[in-house]
Parts: sequence; C-alpha cells; structure tokens
Amino acid sequence: MGVVEPERPSIAAVAALDDDVRHALYRCVRDARRPITREQAAAAVGISRKLAAFHLDKLVAVGLLRTRYESAGTPRRVGRAPKVYELSGDDVSVCVPARRPALLAEILLDAVLAARASERPDRAARRVARGYGERLGAAEREQVRPGRLGAERALALAGTVCERYGFEPGPSDAGAVRLRNCPFHPLAARAPELVCAVNHEFLSGLLDGLGARGVDAVLEPSPGECCVELRRSATT
Repeated sequence: MGVVEPERPSIAAVAALDDDVRHALYRCVRDARRPITREQAAAAVGISRKLAAFHLDKLVAVGLLRTRYESAGTPRRVGRAPKVYELSGDDVSVCVPARRPALLAEILLDAVLAARASERPDRAARRVARGYGERLGAAEREQVRPGRLGAERALALAGTVCERYGFEPGPSDAGAVRLRNCPFHPLAARAPELVCAVNHEFLSGLLDGLGARGVDAVLEPSPGECCVELRRSATT
C-alpha cells in the first residue's frame, strides 16, 4: 500500500490563468477542440491580433498550450502555413481550498481490502489511516533527517507536511498548530464521525512516523476548519 502524493499544479500555469485575457484565450482554445490561429483567437475574445499573440505565447511558455505550423513538414512561406495553437495535453486543476478526496478514497478502499475477520469497517479504516500516516511521517523523517525532535521543531515539521496535503496549518496558541482547512470536505460533512476519526488517526500516525513524541493530534472540531489540532503533549 502506497501513499497518495499531494497534487502540485504548476504555479506558473496558475499565475498565467489569473490574467483575464489569458484565461479567456485558454478557454477559447479549449472550447474550440481544434487548433486555432491567433487571428481566430483574437476575434473570439475581442482583442487585437498582436495582443492575442503575446498572451498565447505566454500560455505556451508555461506549458498550457503548444504551437505548430498547420502544414507540418512544409517550408513556411508568407501567407501559408499559419501558426496555430492547441492544448498541450496537460490539465490544470486548482481547488481553493485544497481537497484530497483521492487520499481518503485510497484509505477506505484499502480498509475494505485489508479488513480482518470480524473487524468493524470503521475500525479497519482507522487502522489503515494510521498506517498511512506513519509511512508518510517515516518517509519525511528519512528525507530530512531531523534528529531528535523537541515539541517546537516537531510542530513545525508536522505543519510543513500538513501544508503539502492541504490542511493549511496556522498558529492557534502557544504550543499548538491549528489546521485551518479540511482536505476531506465535503465528504466529512456527509459522514463526520467516520471521516474525522480517519483524519485523526492519519495525523496521529504522521506524528508517530516523524518521531514527534512531544506532540499529539487532538480532536478539536471547529466550524469551517479541520477537526484536528496539533498540540504540545501535556506531559512535555
């Protein structure tokens, strides 16, 4: 059983689409479902050919579009073989706030496949989720080799990993990190008891894998946020 890697859309691609003109041109090429020229794109969006060419080439530069001359293999001459733009084949999917349904789905699927005899499905899901978290934490520890972790460094390291998975960690109070986003919403809204329990075990396993013995994952539900808070252990 592996660990689902966090999705990482191209920052440059996302930034390019933040421009209204480029976004409109990208949609134009996407909706056309065929290669189009800069003249066709300009006419569809209502801008000049020169401005369309500038923005289309920016979209090519970040990998959202690709360009070629329509008559492939024919030497380009004036008035022939127009330059056309088409989708590069790379999809960009951006969700704000971040959602990770694939991770939850893989945990639940593995729980069904790995359920022990007479084991309740929810308990199997919690057990598998903890194992996922432990493997993820152990892999991170192997990579960064942090040595012995005190509570403060453990919170910082755990927060870094949680950020990559869309939990949006932020300070809560002294010795705690509040997770501002639930990557499993809206599924958590449909089955909060199950999903929150899975999430709690996943994050507890992450801390174990990191060797963060001075930090606990504590169920602390708050409207619009993750149900778990990372908190310095009371015994430290």
